[in-house]
Amino acid sequence: MENVNITINGMPLSVPKGSTILEAARLGNIDIPTLCYLKDINEIGACRMCVVEVKGARGLVASCVYPVAEGMEIRTNTPQIMEARRTNLELLLSNHERKCLSCVRSTNCELQKLCRDLKVDETRFSGEKTPSMIDDSAAHMIRDNSKCVLCRRCVAVCSKLQDVAVIGANERGFKTHIGCAFDEDLANVACISCGQCIVACPTGALQEKDQTKEVWDALADPDKKVIVQTAPSIRATLGESFGMPIGTNVEGKMVAALRRLGFDGVYDTDLAADLTIMEEANELVDRIKEGGTLPMITSCSPGWIKYCEHIFPDLIPNLSTCKSPQQMFGAIAKTWYAKKMGIDPKNLFVVSVMPCTAKKFEVGRDGQSAAGEGCPDVDVALTTREIARMIETAGLDFVNLPDEEFDAPLGASTGAAVIFGATGGVMEAALRTAVETITGEELDRLEFTEVRGTKGIKEASYNVGGLEVKVAVASGMKNAKELLTKVRNGEADYQFIEIMGCPGGCVNGGGQPIQPASVRNFVDLKSLRAKALYDQDANMPLRKSHDNPVLKEIYADFLGKPGSHVAHEVLHTSYVKRTRY
Repeated sequence: MENVNITINGMPLSVPKGSTILEAARLGNIDIPTLCYLKDINEIGACRMCVVEVKGARGLVASCVYPVAEGMEIRTNTPQIMEARRTNLELLLSNHERKCLSCVRSTNCELQKLCRDLKVDETRFSGEKTPSMIDDSAAHMIRDNSKCVLCRRCVAVCSKLQDVAVIGANERGFKTHIGCAFDEDLANVACISCGQCIVACPTGALQEKDQTKEVWDALADPDKKVIVQTAPSIRATLGESFGMPIGTNVEGKMVAALRRLGFDGVYDTDLAADLTIMEEANELVDRIKEGGTLPMITSCSPGWIKYCEHIFPDLIPNLSTCKSPQQMFGAIAKTWYAKKMGIDPKNLFVVSVMPCTAKKFEVGRDGQSAAGEGCPDVDVALTTREIARMIETAGLDFVNLPDEEFDAPLGASTGAAVIFGATGGVMEAALRTAVETITGEELDRLEFTEVRGTKGIKEASYNVGGLEVKVAVASGMKNAKELLTKVRNGEADYQFIEIMGCPGGCVNGGGQPIQPASVRNFVDLKSLRAKALYDQDANMPLRKSHDNPVLKEIYADFLGKPGSHVAHEVLHTSYVKRTRY
């Protein structure tokens, strides 16, 4: 790659041609502050926090969009630059709801950090503020425009990453605000509840709908037995909320913390992920053998399911009828487990800890009450961020907690379930079981590396017992749209497709710990988090879902066999066509 020679603050630097000043400075170990910038997603030079001086240029330039050139001389920290940045901050603060002490993003707010770094705590500008507009209509999140800085990062991810595009800038000038078209409530548009806008937001303008009080109240209720399940990816991300390195597996400390919060049982959604594979692999084999609708598409991601219902309703017959692992866990907990433990299902309160804000929408879907109407499979779905706040509220020293194991019987799982949290993980887990089911032979090698990695779309073909099985994996709705458009147009031929709503899968879900743009722009979060899951899988004694001993017990005692009538009543669901707008 061709390089160009520049100087930054008087220091010589050789950087790749085509780099922006922001990228070049990073290579020289200089961090230029940003607010609106997200690499490859929102590169609009709007906030002006990243301004620098370039010799020969008129005025200050936005470093995030200004390309370097041979011989360029750049200054990043002159008094003029610092004053410009401070003035920008003061102008933002003049129209900002500054209730920082009670804000959910306090200490993890990019605006707050900029003010701290540049010593801005007041504003010279006062006067009328844009009226506060709060939208809490959706099941999963709240938007408070009084804390919005109009960076448009949320708009960019909704449109460019997720191909949903249900929010944008409404009106102009002083009245500009982010909202849906015609200021329609978020609940009434084709929002898929993925929460990618929340993890992109630099302030507290967007947040998940907090349900921790409901959980605290349930824990304090002597008439309720409260159990908790944790999704596969949580063990790879929860530690970030307590300052631990990205990609640290904190399964043992997570279990210890949840037990100390007072849960009557601390269980693993991985058990239900194994259960999902048993049902899903059986469904796939049945469709292949009996001539069912193909390609079969996974149904684990509620954001993807809602996107399909809105945008690809003609492909609803292709969806697996399996409930997601979250819902399967709740269904088994309130049927088989409740009976085994002698508990009235109505007194069993099931909490899930999920990487995904769409799970909050999913718990209220129709067809998610295996124990009967009025008894939902899952009572409350919390995000990783919410459970971290509960741990902090309880005063637990998370980093120094001892490692503990999940409770029996719903804590048993295999490596196949662990990798559900990464894009391609569901596909790989299903293949491990489907291949052995079709061939009747044990696999010599369990890794299906072709479907691993964070690439947006992956394809592979396998010879299974003389049958060619073509598969595809997509994560993020933009990639899903590209893949499914080919399927819809007859340009691609697959038997099985895995789709995850968020880019990179659950490890990058909208409910995960929020990392600032300074990290998101230059660190591969998806790969680091996914590695923790693949490492755990490689070291587990059981790595195939059909080897899970508790699943064998559940089928023997209750379900009969995968795809049985009882299994369909308890573990399967249906979908609905929704309007696009």
